[in-house]
Amino acid sequence: MRRPPPSRPTAYAEPDEVHGGRPAPAPSTRDGSASLVVVPLAGALGAEISGVDLATDLTDDVVAELRQIWLEHLVVFFRDQTLEPDEFLAFARRLGEPVEYPFIPGIDGYPEIISVTKLPHETVNFGGIWHSDTVYLDRPPMATMLIAREVPPSGGDTMWANMYAAYESLSSGMQRLLASLTAVNSSALADVSKTREDRIREHGDGKDREYVAEHPVVRTHPETGRRALYVNPAHTARFVGMTEEESRPLLRYLFEHQCRAEFTCRFRWRPGSLALWDNRCTMHNPINDYHGHTRRMQRITLAGDVPR
Repeated sequence: MRRPPPSRPTAYAEPDEVHGGRPAPAPSTRDGSASLVVVPLAGALGAEISGVDLATDLTDDVVAELRQIWLEHLVVFFRDQTLEPDEFLAFARRLGEPVEYPFIPGIDGYPEIISVTKLPHETVNFGGIWHSDTVYLDRPPMATMLIAREVPPSGGDTMWANMYAAYESLSSGMQRLLASLTAVNSSALADVSKTREDRIREHGDGKDREYVAEHPVVRTHPETGRRALYVNPAHTARFVGMTEEESRPLLRYLFEHQCRAEFTCRFRWRPGSLALWDNRCTMHNPINDYHGHTRRMQRITLAGDVPR
């Protein structure tokens, strides 16, 4: 069931009400209360939230309000958040249970926070393909949080796509067909495996592991009750009961369909930018267009449920 809206209203700003493309600042107070301003980023999904300092001890009402905005917009963005690792982790714990990533160890002292980095001499970026995070696990993460520590002078944006919209725009016949299918998801598909190689080589961990999980092709969101397409090019190998060759034509169609431009938004990072997205109803793709520069982020994923 969809959560009821919070009792305290949230201000929504139109594009002409923002300054330099950003909402006018309205900082949270020392007691953790806030006056939130929300600016939608695109028609399909995404919103930028201002008026809150995530390093403060936020009230339960503010956290509930942030969660409702997130559920409505699927991915939300915060600017100028100078969170230290302990503050980053503390905010994550207000929203869910941080979990460790299976392939790369966390940063020193914080096993739940991994560094997502591309260095100037590297040509492949981490996770550089449309995907939802770690769907090859039996319980994929509910959400992911990513904070920018160092960004290139240009490039390095991330795109997200709305999987509610991808499902809802399909014909009723295709929806019925997909409802009967289960997908086999693997961590070892070639296109995504190569995006982890530099980091695995750096840390010497996880090289030979493969994770495989079966999930419904259409999942129902446990909080909103909406249905979302739940396959992705990085991890979905085939349908249960079919070979990869038999599965390929339909998967190819779905992969092309689910990242149509009208389902997407695009975010440009600055140091201190933080994104929070819902892995149950979105895909994302970090764009690899900044060779010769460093892009350094830190990531936390939050425990999810078994897709149904």
